[in-house]
Amino acid sequence: MARPVELLLLRTIENLGIVGDIVKVRAGFARNYLLPHALAETPTPEKVEALKEARAKAQAGVAAQRATREATIAKLEGYTLKLVRSCNDQGLLYGSTTQRDISDALVAIGFPVDMRAVRLAAPFRRVGSYHCTIQFDRDLKAEINIDVVADRVLESLMRAQDADAAAAAEAIEEAKHAKSEETADAGAETKKTAKPKKGKKAEATA
Repeated sequence: MARPVELLLLRTIENLGIVGDIVKVRAGFARNYLLPHALAETPTPEKVEALKEARAKAQAGVAAQRATREATIAKLEGYTLKLVRSCNDQGLLYGSTTQRDISDALVAIGFPVDMRAVRLAAPFRRVGSYHCTIQFDRDLKAEINIDVVADRVLESLMRAQDADAAAAAEAIEEAKHAKSEETADAGAETKKTAKPKKGKKAEATA
């Protein structure tokens, strides 16, 4: 197995390093990608010195990006994002909701969230409430809620609401009927208790 090679980055490469960094990479990655695309070269003291200023600017940029991401994560924790989508009467979406959809919606309301930061196990294919992780780095992540709602009132939902309303009305009527019977039984018991006994009346007369 070929040993890793040491290269000086001429450009900032995500998940690898910033311009001016000296990194160790697989020989194949260096040979097939970094070197042919002029993204890195063999380091020398002169080349490292020449990239010193560019590296300082890159470090400042990374620090600024980190601060922005920290602020974004703090605001996103527990946030609920509402997405309106077209669907059939059973709530099945005509087009699934993907990482790109979520990213675009967040960016539109002021959250700078790249598609790669949206972590989904699978696209959403039905209306409903879901959870989603937004993660920039290992220690920078937040859980958000996503409500995927229909762009119209669904017939199935209307039928369910009508059924719920009918059940509620029936329950109210049953409660009223039970209350009425309870009141009638209580009245009858009161009359029965209040009726004088014959023995007592005879004693009083005597």
